Amino acid sequence: MIKIKAWISAARPRTLPLSISGIIVGGAAANLDGRFSGSIFILALFTTLGFQVLSNFANDYGDGIKGTDNEHRVGPARAFQSGWLSAKELKNGMILTAAMTLILTSMLIFAAFGNNNLFLSLLFFNLGIAAIIAAIKYTIGKSAYGYRALGDVFVFIFFGLVGVMGSYFLFKQSLDSNILLIAIAIGCLSTAVLNLNNMRDRTEDAKVNKKTLAVVLGESNVKYYHSSLILSAFVCSLSYFFLVANGWFAYLPMLAFIPLLMNLIKVLKNTAPEKLDPELRKVALSTFLFSLLFFITTLV
Repeated sequence: MIKIKAWISAARPRTLPLSISGIIVGGAAANLDGRFSGSIFILALFTTLGFQVLSNFANDYGDGIKGTDNEHRVGPARAFQSGWLSAKELKNGMILTAAMTLILTSMLIFAAFGNNNLFLSLLFFNLGIAAIIAAIKYTIGKSAYGYRALGDVFVFIFFGLVGVMGSYFLFKQSLDSNILLIAIAIGCLSTAVLNLNNMRDRTEDAKVNKKTLAVVLGESNVKYYHSSLILSAFVCSLSYFFLVANGWFAYLPMLAFIPLLMNLIKVLKNTAPEKLDPELRKVALSTFLFSLLFFITTLV
């Protein structure tokens, strides 16, 4: 029972709703075009959850090995740091999760393309491989990009562009210009969650030479960066619904920006980074709420 709790902790369940927000948005956009598929949607959700859990295991392992997670850590306790799971156990967990996620990726690709399009099947399979590598290399190895202020870029690409546009393409097998707007919105909100995490840990990260963008920008500039992410998401979302909306009900997802704009104000006024943890959850859950409301509006 203790090990089960340790694995659940290492999987970090609170990060999972955010990880599937892009898939829900991609499915909602496809549903607007009458190209939704339940099997593709479910497989895409489970595949994305696999990538996120793999990333969480790797992050727990990588930060633990490097000593980034220590007694001064502000956020939730990590499994490796706390001694709940060993390095070998986490490695085995990563291997098993990567294998299962690759199987899910193959099933998803077959559900979307069948035997009809080898090129697209290979393209998306390679995207799956790239996602696995990105999940692992965030904190593991000497070239870990999370330690080189590149985490924001990868989150924007994989959670936003790949998550939304990739899932939309799996349904429709084509893209339109409007989908880029909502993909940018989800990418910005997902990046804002990572940025809040890095703002919270900025002082301790700097001490162990973990160069996140929050460390590079400094206390004042990173707040303006956060504001730009939230406001960019707001503008892109509003522009998307203006272009595709068929009545006022389509704007319902914009209600999720009420807590997001409140978050923006709180972050600008913040003087104690350790108090940003609740704001991190607020942005993650608001992004998930946005995706759910968008999906609901396409069912009516």
